[in-house]
Amino acid sequence: MQKILEIKDLNISFKIEEDLFRAVHGVSMMLERGKVLGIVGESGCGKSVTAMSILKLLASNAVIDSGEILYKGQNLLELPEKKLQQIRGSKIALIPQDPLNSLNPLYTIGNQITETIRFHRKVSEKEARRLAIKALQDVKIPEAENRLNEYPHQFSGGMSQRVLIAMALSCNPEIIIADEPTTALDVTVQAQVLDLIREIQRKRNTSLIFITHDLGVVAEFCDYIAVMYAGRVVEYSDVRTIFENPLHPYTKGLMESLPAENKEKLNVIKGQPPSITENISGCVFHPRCSFRMDVCDKQIPQLKNIKDSHITACFYIDYRNTSQKLEGKYF
Repeated sequence: MQKILEIKDLNISFKIEEDLFRAVHGVSMMLERGKVLGIVGESGCGKSVTAMSILKLLASNAVIDSGEILYKGQNLLELPEKKLQQIRGSKIALIPQDPLNSLNPLYTIGNQITETIRFHRKVSEKEARRLAIKALQDVKIPEAENRLNEYPHQFSGGMSQRVLIAMALSCNPEIIIADEPTTALDVTVQAQVLDLIREIQRKRNTSLIFITHDLGVVAEFCDYIAVMYAGRVVEYSDVRTIFENPLHPYTKGLMESLPAENKEKLNVIKGQPPSITENISGCVFHPRCSFRMDVCDKQIPQLKNIKDSHITACFYIDYRNTSQKLEGKYF
Protein backbone atom coordinates (compact mmCIF):
# COMPACT_ATOMS: atom_id res chain seq x y z
CA MET A 1 0.00 0.00 0.00
CA GLN A 2 1.37 3.40 -1.04
CA LYS A 3 -0.45 6.42 0.34
CA ILE A 4 -0.50 9.43 -1.97
CA LEU A 5 -3.01 11.56 -0.03
CA GLU A 6 -4.16 11.52 3.57
CA ILE A 7 -6.73 13.69 5.34
CA LYS A 8 -6.27 13.82 9.11
CA ASP A 9 -8.86 15.10 11.60
CA LEU A 10 -10.19 17.81 9.29
CA ASN A 11 -12.61 20.36 10.77
CA ILE A 12 -14.31 23.01 8.61
CA SER A 13 -16.83 25.67 9.59
CA PHE A 14 -18.89 28.24 7.71
CA LYS A 15 -19.54 31.77 8.89
CA ILE A 16 -23.24 32.62 8.65
CA GLU A 17 -23.92 36.19 9.69
CA GLU A 18 -21.92 36.49 12.93
CA ASP A 19 -21.80 32.81 13.89
CA LEU A 20 -19.60 29.87 12.90
CA PHE A 21 -21.27 26.52 12.17
CA ARG A 22 -19.25 23.32 11.87
CA ALA A 23 -19.81 21.51 8.55
CA VAL A 24 -17.02 18.91 8.66
CA HIS A 25 -16.21 17.17 11.93
CA GLY A 26 -12.89 15.40 12.41
CA VAL A 27 -12.86 13.76 8.99
CA SER A 28 -10.00 11.38 8.23
CA MET A 29 -9.51 9.28 5.11
CA MET A 30 -6.71 8.02 2.89
CA LEU A 31 -6.13 7.59 -0.86
CA GLU A 32 -3.76 4.97 -2.25
CA ARG A 33 -1.81 5.37 -5.47
CA GLY A 34 -3.77 4.05 -8.44
CA LYS A 35 -6.95 3.42 -6.41
CA VAL A 36 -10.45 4.94 -6.43
CA LEU A 37 -11.94 6.25 -3.19
CA GLY A 38 -15.67 6.88 -3.24
CA ILE A 39 -17.20 9.43 -0.85
CA VAL A 40 -20.94 8.81 -0.53
CA GLY A 41 -23.85 10.27 1.40
CA GLU A 42 -26.94 12.44 1.06
CA SER A 43 -26.78 16.02 -0.19
CA GLY A 44 -25.30 18.34 2.41
CA CYS A 45 -23.34 15.66 4.24
CA GLY A 46 -19.97 17.33 3.60
CA LYS A 47 -18.68 15.27 0.67
CA SER A 48 -17.85 18.15 -1.66
CA VAL A 49 -16.65 20.44 1.14
CA THR A 50 -14.17 17.79 2.24
CA ALA A 51 -12.93 17.23 -1.32
CA MET A 52 -12.73 20.94 -2.21
CA SER A 53 -10.65 21.61 0.90
CA ILE A 54 -7.86 19.52 -0.63
CA LEU A 55 -7.20 22.33 -3.11
CA LYS A 56 -8.57 25.05 -0.80
CA LEU A 57 -11.35 25.78 -3.28
CA LEU A 58 -13.89 26.63 -0.62
CA ALA A 59 -16.43 29.43 -0.39
CA SER A 60 -15.23 32.75 1.00
CA ASN A 61 -17.12 32.19 4.26
CA ALA A 62 -15.48 28.80 4.91
CA VAL A 63 -12.94 28.41 7.68
CA ILE A 64 -10.61 25.42 7.98
CA ASP A 65 -10.45 25.18 11.77
CA SER A 66 -7.89 22.39 12.10
CA GLY A 67 -6.51 19.24 10.55
CA GLU A 68 -3.98 18.19 7.92
CA ILE A 69 -4.20 17.27 4.24
CA LEU A 70 -0.99 15.47 3.33
CA TYR A 71 0.02 15.08 -0.31
CA LYS A 72 3.12 12.90 -0.39
CA GLY A 73 3.72 13.92 3.20
CA GLN A 74 3.39 17.66 2.50
CA ASN A 75 0.58 19.50 4.31
CA LEU A 76 -1.34 21.36 1.59
CA LEU A 77 -3.10 23.54 4.15
CA GLU A 78 0.22 25.15 5.09
CA LEU A 79 1.28 26.03 1.55
CA PRO A 80 1.19 29.64 0.34
CA GLU A 81 -1.26 30.33 -2.49
CA LYS A 82 1.48 30.57 -5.13
CA LYS A 83 2.78 27.06 -4.40
CA LEU A 84 -0.72 25.68 -4.20
CA GLN A 85 -1.47 27.09 -7.66
CA GLN A 86 1.40 24.99 -9.01
CA ILE A 87 -0.22 21.86 -7.61
CA ARG A 88 -3.78 22.63 -8.72
CA GLY A 89 -4.35 21.19 -12.16
CA SER A 90 -0.81 19.88 -12.42
CA LYS A 91 -0.58 17.32 -9.60
CA ILE A 92 -4.17 17.33 -8.36
CA ALA A 93 -6.96 18.09 -10.84
CA LEU A 94 -10.69 18.62 -10.51
CA ILE A 95 -13.56 17.40 -12.68
CA PRO A 96 -16.51 19.58 -11.57
CA GLN A 97 -20.14 18.50 -11.83
CA ASP A 98 -21.56 21.31 -13.98
CA PRO A 99 -19.96 22.11 -17.36
CA LEU A 100 -22.23 25.15 -17.88
CA ASN A 101 -20.77 26.87 -14.83
CA SER A 102 -17.22 25.60 -15.31
CA LEU A 103 -16.52 26.53 -18.94
CA ASN A 104 -16.21 30.19 -19.91
CA PRO A 105 -18.74 30.88 -22.71
CA LEU A 106 -16.62 33.76 -24.08
CA TYR A 107 -13.57 31.65 -24.96
CA THR A 108 -13.08 28.69 -27.28
CA ILE A 109 -12.48 25.25 -25.85
CA GLY A 110 -8.97 25.41 -27.28
CA ASN A 111 -8.17 28.66 -25.47
CA GLN A 112 -9.31 27.23 -22.17
CA ILE A 113 -7.38 23.97 -22.43
CA THR A 114 -4.18 25.50 -23.81
CA GLU A 115 -4.17 28.14 -21.08
CA THR A 116 -4.11 25.38 -18.47
CA ILE A 117 -1.38 23.49 -20.30
CA ARG A 118 0.86 26.54 -20.80
CA PHE A 119 0.51 27.62 -17.17
CA HIS A 120 1.59 24.27 -15.74
CA ARG A 121 3.81 22.75 -18.41
CA LYS A 122 5.61 25.88 -19.66
CA VAL A 123 5.44 24.93 -23.35
CA SER A 124 5.03 26.95 -26.53
CA GLU A 125 1.63 27.86 -27.91
CA LYS A 126 2.08 25.38 -30.76
CA GLU A 127 2.98 22.54 -28.41
CA ALA A 128 0.11 23.45 -26.07
CA ARG A 129 -2.30 23.22 -29.00
CA ARG A 130 -0.93 19.80 -29.94
CA LEU A 131 -1.37 18.59 -26.38
CA ALA A 132 -4.90 20.03 -26.24
CA ILE A 133 -5.86 18.10 -29.41
CA LYS A 134 -4.37 14.96 -27.87
CA ALA A 135 -6.38 15.55 -24.67
CA LEU A 136 -9.64 15.82 -26.64
CA GLN A 137 -8.76 12.69 -28.59
CA ASP A 138 -8.07 10.83 -25.33
CA VAL A 139 -11.63 11.53 -24.17
CA LYS A 140 -12.96 10.40 -27.56
CA ILE A 141 -14.20 13.71 -28.94
CA PRO A 142 -14.37 13.30 -32.74
CA GLU A 143 -12.69 15.82 -35.06
CA ALA A 144 -10.72 17.12 -32.09
CA GLU A 145 -8.62 19.59 -34.08
CA ASN A 146 -11.68 21.34 -35.51
CA ARG A 147 -13.65 21.29 -32.27
CA LEU A 148 -10.80 23.01 -30.49
CA ASN A 149 -11.96 26.23 -32.19
CA GLU A 150 -15.56 25.94 -31.02
CA TYR A 151 -17.27 27.54 -28.03
CA PRO A 152 -18.91 25.72 -25.06
CA HIS A 153 -22.46 26.33 -26.34
CA GLN A 154 -21.61 24.27 -29.42
CA PHE A 155 -21.10 21.15 -27.29
CA SER A 156 -23.78 18.86 -25.86
CA GLY A 157 -23.88 18.18 -22.11
CA GLY A 158 -22.00 14.91 -22.47
CA MET A 159 -19.38 16.41 -24.78
CA SER A 160 -18.95 19.40 -22.45
CA GLN A 161 -18.26 17.01 -19.59
CA ARG A 162 -15.68 15.25 -21.76
CA VAL A 163 -14.01 18.63 -22.31
CA LEU A 164 -13.75 19.10 -18.53
CA ILE A 165 -12.22 15.63 -18.23
CA ALA A 166 -9.75 16.51 -20.99
CA MET A 167 -8.78 19.71 -19.15
CA ALA A 168 -8.27 17.77 -15.92
CA LEU A 169 -6.09 15.18 -17.68
CA SER A 170 -4.12 17.61 -19.86
CA CYS A 171 -1.26 17.99 -17.36
CA ASN A 172 -1.10 14.32 -16.34
CA PRO A 173 -2.13 14.78 -12.68
CA GLU A 174 -1.45 12.11 -10.08
CA ILE A 175 -4.81 12.67 -8.37
CA ILE A 176 -8.20 13.52 -9.87
CA ILE A 177 -11.15 14.74 -7.79
CA ALA A 178 -14.41 13.99 -9.59
CA ASP A 179 -17.25 15.90 -7.90
CA GLU A 180 -20.44 14.14 -9.06
CA PRO A 181 -19.30 14.52 -12.70
CA THR A 182 -22.45 13.00 -14.23
CA THR A 183 -25.15 14.79 -12.21
CA ALA A 184 -26.39 16.95 -15.10
CA LEU A 185 -26.37 14.14 -17.71
CA ASP A 186 -29.00 11.64 -18.80
CA VAL A 187 -28.56 7.98 -17.86
CA THR A 188 -27.08 6.81 -21.18
CA VAL A 189 -24.52 9.61 -21.30
CA GLN A 190 -23.73 9.08 -17.61
CA ALA A 191 -22.68 5.52 -18.33
CA GLN A 192 -20.45 6.61 -21.22
CA VAL A 193 -18.72 9.30 -19.14
CA LEU A 194 -18.18 6.96 -16.19
CA ASP A 195 -16.73 4.27 -18.45
CA LEU A 196 -14.41 6.88 -19.94
CA ILE A 197 -13.17 8.11 -16.54
CA ARG A 198 -12.57 4.55 -15.33
CA GLU A 199 -10.78 3.57 -18.55
CA ILE A 200 -8.43 6.55 -18.36
CA GLN A 201 -7.87 6.11 -14.61
CA ARG A 202 -6.80 2.49 -15.06
CA LYS A 203 -4.69 3.20 -18.13
CA ARG A 204 -2.75 6.00 -16.42
CA ASN A 205 -2.81 4.46 -12.92
CA THR A 206 -4.21 7.74 -11.61
CA SER A 207 -5.56 8.02 -8.06
CA LEU A 208 -9.19 9.16 -8.01
CA ILE A 209 -11.56 10.61 -5.43
CA PHE A 210 -15.09 10.05 -6.67
CA ILE A 211 -17.89 12.00 -4.97
CA THR A 212 -21.41 10.68 -5.49
CA HIS A 213 -24.72 9.79 -3.88
CA ASP A 214 -25.22 6.87 -6.30
CA LEU A 215 -24.30 3.58 -4.60
CA GLY A 216 -24.80 1.67 -7.84
CA VAL A 217 -21.98 3.66 -9.42
CA VAL A 218 -19.80 3.16 -6.34
CA ALA A 219 -20.23 -0.61 -6.48
CA GLU A 220 -18.79 -0.80 -10.00
CA PHE A 221 -16.37 2.09 -9.86
CA CYS A 222 -14.59 2.34 -6.50
CA ASP A 223 -12.03 0.36 -4.53
CA TYR A 224 -12.80 1.94 -1.15
CA ILE A 225 -15.80 3.80 0.29
CA ALA A 226 -16.10 6.51 2.92
CA VAL A 227 -19.74 6.96 4.00
CA MET A 228 -20.46 10.46 5.34
CA TYR A 229 -23.40 11.75 7.32
CA ALA A 230 -23.84 15.29 8.69
CA GLY A 231 -20.18 16.15 8.19
CA ARG A 232 -18.75 12.97 9.72
CA VAL A 233 -17.34 9.74 8.33
CA VAL A 234 -19.55 7.02 9.81
CA GLU A 235 -18.12 3.99 7.95
CA TYR A 236 -15.06 3.20 5.85
CA SER A 237 -13.81 0.03 4.17
CA ASP A 238 -13.19 -1.60 0.80
CA VAL A 239 -16.17 -1.69 -1.54
CA ARG A 240 -16.80 -5.44 -1.32
CA THR A 241 -16.85 -5.43 2.49
CA ILE A 242 -19.24 -2.46 2.65
CA PHE A 243 -21.72 -4.01 0.23
CA GLU A 244 -21.57 -7.51 1.71
CA ASN A 245 -21.62 -6.43 5.35
CA PRO A 246 -22.64 -2.80 5.98
CA LEU A 247 -22.32 -2.09 9.71
CA HIS A 248 -23.52 1.43 10.40
CA PRO A 249 -27.34 1.85 10.47
CA TYR A 250 -27.05 4.75 8.01
CA THR A 251 -25.09 2.63 5.53
CA LYS A 252 -27.63 -0.15 5.97
CA GLY A 253 -30.38 2.35 5.23
CA LEU A 254 -28.68 3.50 2.05
CA MET A 255 -28.29 -0.11 0.91
CA GLU A 256 -31.92 -0.92 1.69
CA SER A 257 -33.07 2.07 -0.38
CA LEU A 258 -31.46 0.68 -3.56
CA PRO A 259 -33.97 -0.61 -6.13
CA ALA A 260 -34.06 -4.34 -6.82
CA GLU A 261 -36.14 -6.66 -8.99
CA ASN A 262 -37.71 -8.49 -6.03
CA LYS A 263 -38.75 -5.29 -4.23
CA GLU A 264 -42.36 -4.18 -4.41
CA LYS A 265 -41.50 -0.74 -3.00
CA LEU A 266 -38.38 1.22 -2.14
CA ASN A 267 -37.44 1.57 1.49
CA VAL A 268 -36.53 5.00 2.80
CA ILE A 269 -34.62 6.30 5.80
CA LYS A 270 -37.05 8.07 8.11
CA GLY A 271 -36.69 11.80 8.61
CA GLN A 272 -34.30 14.31 7.07
CA PRO A 273 -30.58 15.01 7.45
CA PRO A 274 -29.88 17.84 9.90
CA SER A 275 -28.98 21.30 8.65
CA ILE A 276 -25.63 22.84 9.46
CA THR A 277 -27.26 25.13 12.03
CA GLU A 278 -28.89 22.30 14.05
CA ASN A 279 -27.19 21.32 17.28
CA ILE A 280 -27.80 17.61 17.87
CA SER A 281 -26.41 16.07 21.03
CA GLY A 282 -24.75 12.68 20.87
CA CYS A 283 -24.74 10.69 17.62
CA VAL A 284 -25.97 12.92 14.79
CA PHE A 285 -27.87 10.01 13.23
CA HIS A 286 -29.78 8.95 16.36
CA PRO A 287 -32.99 10.93 15.55
CA ARG A 288 -33.42 8.77 12.41
CA CYS A 289 -32.00 5.49 13.71
CA SER A 290 -34.16 2.44 14.51
CA PHE A 291 -31.33 0.92 16.54
CA ARG A 292 -30.69 3.87 18.82
CA MET A 293 -29.94 3.23 22.48
CA ASP A 294 -29.93 5.48 25.55
CA VAL A 295 -26.26 6.36 25.07
CA CYS A 296 -26.79 7.52 21.49
CA ASP A 297 -28.28 10.92 22.37
CA LYS A 298 -25.70 11.60 25.07
CA GLN A 299 -22.31 10.70 23.59
CA ILE A 300 -20.66 10.95 20.17
CA PRO A 301 -19.47 7.54 18.88
CA GLN A 302 -15.85 7.39 17.72
CA LEU A 303 -14.56 5.55 14.67
CA LYS A 304 -13.31 2.08 15.55
CA ASN A 305 -11.64 -0.65 13.53
CA ILE A 306 -14.17 -3.48 13.80
CA LYS A 307 -12.38 -6.06 11.66
CA ASP A 308 -9.74 -6.02 8.91
CA SER A 309 -9.81 -2.22 8.37
CA HIS A 310 -13.61 -2.11 8.40
CA ILE A 311 -14.12 1.10 10.37
CA THR A 312 -17.35 2.51 11.77
CA ALA A 313 -18.67 4.83 14.48
CA CYS A 314 -21.74 3.32 16.14
CA PHE A 315 -22.68 2.39 19.73
CA TYR A 316 -25.05 -0.27 18.44
CA ILE A 317 -22.18 -2.07 16.69
CA ASP A 318 -20.14 -1.90 19.91
CA TYR A 319 -23.07 -3.41 21.80
CA ARG A 320 -23.74 -6.07 19.16
CA ASN A 321 -20.15 -7.24 19.33
CA THR A 322 -20.55 -7.99 23.05
CA SER A 323 -24.20 -9.09 23.08
CA GLN A 324 -26.44 -10.82 20.57
CA LYS A 325 -29.68 -9.66 22.20
CA LEU A 326 -30.34 -6.90 19.68
CA GLU A 327 -31.34 -8.34 16.34
CA GLY A 328 -33.59 -7.44 13.44
CA LYS A 329 -33.81 -5.66 10.16
CA TYR A 330 -32.99 -1.97 9.87
CA PHE A 331 -36.51 -1.02 8.78
